[in-house]
Amino acid sequence: MAEGRSAKVGSAEDRSSEHGFIGDLPAGEDLAEDHDVPAGEASARDRAGPGIPAGEAEEGHGHAAQRGAGPPRLPVQDTLPHDAPAPAARPRGAGAELRKTFDRLPPREQGAPLAGTPWGEAWITALTERALDPARLARGRRYAEEGRVDSVTVTPGLVLAYVHGSRPRPYRAQVRVRTLDEDEWEAFLDAVAERPAHIAALLDRQLPEGLIEGGVGAPLLPRRGDLLPFCGCPDTGRPCKHAAALCYQTARLLDADPFALLLLRGRGEQEILDALSRRNAAHAARAAAEAHAARRNAAGGRDGGVLEGVRATEALARGASGLPPLPAPLPPPSHSGHPPAYPAAPGGPDPYALDQLATHAAARALALLTTGEDPVGELTLWEDAVRIAAARPGSGLTATTRTLYSSLAAASGRTPVDLARAVAAWRQGGLAGLAVLEGEPWNPPAGRFDRARPLLTAAGLPPFRPWRNRLTHPVGHAQLRLGQDNLWYAYESEPGADDWWPRGAADPDPVGALTALGPALDPAELPPDPPLG
Repeated sequence: MAEGRSAKVGSAEDRSSEHGFIGDLPAGEDLAEDHDVPAGEASARDRAGPGIPAGEAEEGHGHAAQRGAGPPRLPVQDTLPHDAPAPAARPRGAGAELRKTFDRLPPREQGAPLAGTPWGEAWITALTERALDPARLARGRRYAEEGRVDSVTVTPGLVLAYVHGSRPRPYRAQVRVRTLDEDEWEAFLDAVAERPAHIAALLDRQLPEGLIEGGVGAPLLPRRGDLLPFCGCPDTGRPCKHAAALCYQTARLLDADPFALLLLRGRGEQEILDALSRRNAAHAARAAAEAHAARRNAAGGRDGGVLEGVRATEALARGASGLPPLPAPLPPPSHSGHPPAYPAAPGGPDPYALDQLATHAAARALALLTTGEDPVGELTLWEDAVRIAAARPGSGLTATTRTLYSSLAAASGRTPVDLARAVAAWRQGGLAGLAVLEGEPWNPPAGRFDRARPLLTAAGLPPFRPWRNRLTHPVGHAQLRLGQDNLWYAYESEPGADDWWPRGAADPDPVGALTALGPALDPAELPPDPPLG
């Protein structure tokens, strides 16, 4: 019976070799499932895997059984068929950089997708549409969803894990991935360095679609011929359900660490960031050299139109009258530009904070160059923190915005709520709006303040209660404040709570300032007046 089974296994391998090293057996021709083939009936070739003589497999298997060890450890080279392509790139860098081990992941919740990021979903799509037989992959998806894959180790060109089947002892499954060669890596890194958006995405531990789909330099996702699954179970199909589960589990690893995909393709995270940093510096140097050459050509061979210099002693000897005229200043740039990407380094500064500082410094320098004034030079620490927070686009508090608010509030000795309220005032009217929020109430002179109440009454609003520079709705939920700049600022609060928040934009017309509050000021929406007497 064993001989007959071995003969049938051999014929299955012959059929699968017609399609490369990926097994394409129909699901109904699975010859050795882990739940229906006794251990004694599995041939030595089944236990050893392709490339290992049957006699050596029997001997090693016997020794492992005598020692009571775990599943037999198979050399990675011996698990490959003789005609399989070897990885194209050699591992680079230190050992710790080129090896990552991920803890065992819990089962997926019912109905939850197997991958939670675009790059994880792209990996699954590449598996099912291009790389492997979808019919065989489907059998391992349930194993991955049930959390049967133990901790996974990723190295260049290899992902390895033990997968629990229906038997007590797990099977050692692995998937070899073709690594990118030197030319592909150079093309990939050069293309990424040319696009700052891709560098920023990598620093944020994200993989844009242009990177994972091969739009820059080299494809990262597997294609037919890039993957070689293997497992120590008796099933001769490729992939078996255990190797298929490992393929799907890799998508969950990419959710946690997208750099695992780059490691599979041959290089570690720090090596890639260092290479991009060098290319970024070289690109800036090339751009400066090209600009210098262009200026030199425009000046007829001289250095960009700048007059040739003289020795300091000669210049002093000539005196002021003998010096040539100064060249005309260069025109100011139209905008401050964007700083280069800063790679993260252990123990180094936060790249996002560096980007913020460089961006604000460039904007201030441009304003000083073009106007002769620094718009934020006289701000206090608190006012500058409010300005930086208000410059953050968007109105919602995302995770990044909450982190920024917490850092700025702690640095200025205030709370995040204080900062959020101040940001609303800054967006309402800049520094003047912040002064209206935090300044002491004051008595405005007669004129604009006195004319505001008749204007509100003419607009169909109830009589507002005046106090100092403020007019408050009788219900207590809306308020107008007159600023020192003679503009009206609208505020809103829960009735009776005295928790005022700036709303809308400053306006010279009190009725116009209240339009930001919407239908809340409609007389029909107000509660009835209390009965008299």
